[in-house]
Amino acid sequence: MLSKIHRLTKEKDFDSVFKKGKSVKTDFLIVKALAREQKNPPIPTRFGFVISKKISPKATVRNKVKRQLREATKHNLKNFQKSYDVVVVTLSGIEKQEFLTLQEALSASFKK
Repeated sequence: MLSKIHRLTKEKDFDSVFKKGKSVKTDFLIVKALAREQKNPPIPTRFGFVISKKISPKATVRNKVKRQLREATKHNLKNFQKSYDVVVVTLSGIEKQEFLTLQEALSASFKK
């Protein structure tokens, strides 16, 4: 699980990323990122996840996808030199993907 300092929780933060952020789309993910100003001490990169009921009406399936995305993100934290607010939006078909596929797609999106 991501630590609390790496979580994007407030609605205004999500809205600012959706309005001003740049996006990268893969087959089953959309990653939106907004660079933040550097402060002293440095602020860590924060992540938010959007998993719609269109993915699955079952909460257990949506929660499983969310847990997998959080774990894949945790493995990619070291790749961020600057501070960003990142929102990961899922598209249909993600619930059928394996964890390694999710991890590769997410890391490729983060590099872009």
